[in-house]
Amino acid sequence: MLFKQQAWLRQKLLVLGSLALGSLLYLVARVGSLDRLQPICPIEGRFGSAHSQVEFPIRALQSKRGLLHEFRKGNASREQGRLHDLVQQLPKAIIIGVRKGGTRALLEMLNLHPAVVKASQEIHFFDNDENYAKGMEWYRKKMPFSYPQQITIEKSPAYFITEEVPERIYKMNSSIKLLVIVREPTTRAISDYTQVLEGKERKNKTYYKFEKLAIDPNTCEVNTKYKAVRTSIYTKHLERWLKYFPIEQFHVVDGDRLITEPLPELQLVEKFLNLPPRISQYNLYFNATRGFYCLRFNIIFNKCLAGSKGRIHPEVDPSVITKLRKFFHPFNQKFYQITGRTLNWP
Repeated sequence: MLFKQQAWLRQKLLVLGSLALGSLLYLVARVGSLDRLQPICPIEGRFGSAHSQVEFPIRALQSKRGLLHEFRKGNASREQGRLHDLVQQLPKAIIIGVRKGGTRALLEMLNLHPAVVKASQEIHFFDNDENYAKGMEWYRKKMPFSYPQQITIEKSPAYFITEEVPERIYKMNSSIKLLVIVREPTTRAISDYTQVLEGKERKNKTYYKFEKLAIDPNTCEVNTKYKAVRTSIYTKHLERWLKYFPIEQFHVVDGDRLITEPLPELQLVEKFLNLPPRISQYNLYFNATRGFYCLRFNIIFNKCLAGSKGRIHPEVDPSVITKLRKFFHPFNQKFYQITGRTLNWP
């Protein structure tokens, strides 16, 4: 009898312990969820003065479309009921380029800010004639749901080099904020080549070496017909944008520094967008395995960029690198002069 009582007591204690542990885990998860979805952030600057601060939840819920559908069906919870305040807004800022400059990293890092909501995919509205013909309402419906006080941002690197884009964006919003993230031109060109090379190899296709594409074999000079080279002549593209927008509406982000020391670059962008400083060192941690910084939203939710980021570049003939850097030098100097930002490029 004593043995049965002891066994029953052990079983009872095990059940109670399991219930206690389950309750604790639920509370931890709930706190993490509330931390991610509910915190309040006062928005200043262009969103209100210091005397009339606006408050809203930090993240406008990623599954907004599905939740709004449930709301219309009448099955929404009290938390979902607040979604009637969400709208799809045209972007107030666009990351217009450049390709392989760090546009995805910049967009994801800015998304740490509670006042910023990002488009999850590249829309390619302004650089694609077929998409552009669908009209502004089609474009707006591609934007994420957000609160009216938040800034919607999208990024499409092809915008920077496509001739029709500046005029098209100007017609949408002549006062829009434009973000250009650049890397050292030769490094960017090699990174561009590396991405294309990987795609060719994945399809079991052969591809020329970088040296053969970047240097014209007939003249032994830099091949300006090679797209990776043309894209890195930043000043040529920027001059086309300046026909429509004043330089004050542009902000240059140092893509090389964003890799090694992201916080100062993000703080400059916060200032440019008239946002209160909210991104801190807590939100950024270096992942030694991946070799670059990852994002920390709270104690539970972290995010690293896709594995395709940070590809290893092929070895390139040093004489070709020297030739390219010498070629880009005068264009770089002009870019510094126009933008008012000098970068540490060789």
